[in-house]
Amino acid sequence: MNDIYLDHGATTPVHPQVFEKMTPFLQERFGNPSSLHSKGKIAKIPIEDARVYVAKALHTHPTRIVFTSGGTESDYTAIVGAALAQREKGKHIIISEIEHSAVFEAVDFLKQFDFEITYLPVNSQGIVEIDQLKQAIRNDTILISVMYVNNELGTIQPIQQIGDIAREKGILFHTDAVQAFPVMDIDVSTLPVDLLTVSSHKINGPKGVGALYIHKDVKIRPLIGGNQERNRRGGTENVPGIVGFGEAAKILTETREEKWQKAQQFKNRMIKIWKEKLGEEEFFINGDLHGVPSILNVSFPSVDTQTMIVSLDMKKIAISGGSACAAGSIDVTRVIKALHLPDPIAKSAIRISFGYGNTLEDIERAAKEIVNIVNRKRK
Repeated sequence: MNDIYLDHGATTPVHPQVFEKMTPFLQERFGNPSSLHSKGKIAKIPIEDARVYVAKALHTHPTRIVFTSGGTESDYTAIVGAALAQREKGKHIIISEIEHSAVFEAVDFLKQFDFEITYLPVNSQGIVEIDQLKQAIRNDTILISVMYVNNELGTIQPIQQIGDIAREKGILFHTDAVQAFPVMDIDVSTLPVDLLTVSSHKINGPKGVGALYIHKDVKIRPLIGGNQERNRRGGTENVPGIVGFGEAAKILTETREEKWQKAQQFKNRMIKIWKEKLGEEEFFINGDLHGVPSILNVSFPSVDTQTMIVSLDMKKIAISGGSACAAGSIDVTRVIKALHLPDPIAKSAIRISFGYGNTLEDIERAAKEIVNIVNRKRK
């Protein structure tokens, strides 16, 4: 029986083309990109090629892309770096209640510098209400951070509207687009965002590398000193990782629409099997059903989250209870709590996320195994 991996929201397998592209930079092409000799130049050029590929995937100029160690560092740099650079203008920041933990940790850090944080609630589908955002804005608001797609629910936030409001008020707008990037065509040349986070290992690239898009008019304070990345992020570049990220971004631009369609097929098929085998009253879709198809958050109230995860793992099927950053905890996640769901639904929430390598046969087998687990528990 083959393993079935349905936790692509946590991380993804490295694409074979990406692995092949990276390998030389772990061995014979090992030079430091900052060195002036030929070994250094050989390592430097592919970094700039990768920057072009990531920039193309976001429809922007390569100079706007800063490579980091991942989504967490990109979020932290965007929020802390922008806030510290602007603190003479004000010290008020707005984020949503369902942001990634990296965003929460960034604003918590800023509290020691007397920054004030407003946490926007979300509706029952996990979406920020525009009217509440408008009411939260103050004269000293300098930054808004709302994630593009929630990592647990797959809900898509009204980024265009939020960005328009921020631009009108002269407020910087950051969005964590880590979960949007794999399936949505993000065009920062038209989208009103100032700072945008993406990650390599969510698009079949290697772990330990990400990127931050910074609008040409935005100033940030670098968190890591050094002259790399045009003085915006110090430290010797992770050449193999950046090269792999670039190749993954290149593949993504060619396959993103296909990924969306395939994930939608998987999501629809899974839900159809549950409706047929269990009935609609036996499960509950959390968040917005019309969010990205790559993430499906669902509750089976008769089976708690941990029991479902362990039972499926015994059948060689990997899913999660939400964010990978909350792994090891059996508590209801912060995101699920924000939806104010009834206890039986909240305590049975699981996240199924589709991606590279999955087949329709995998999806059908996983859906039927879930049916079997629910039926056994009910009996």
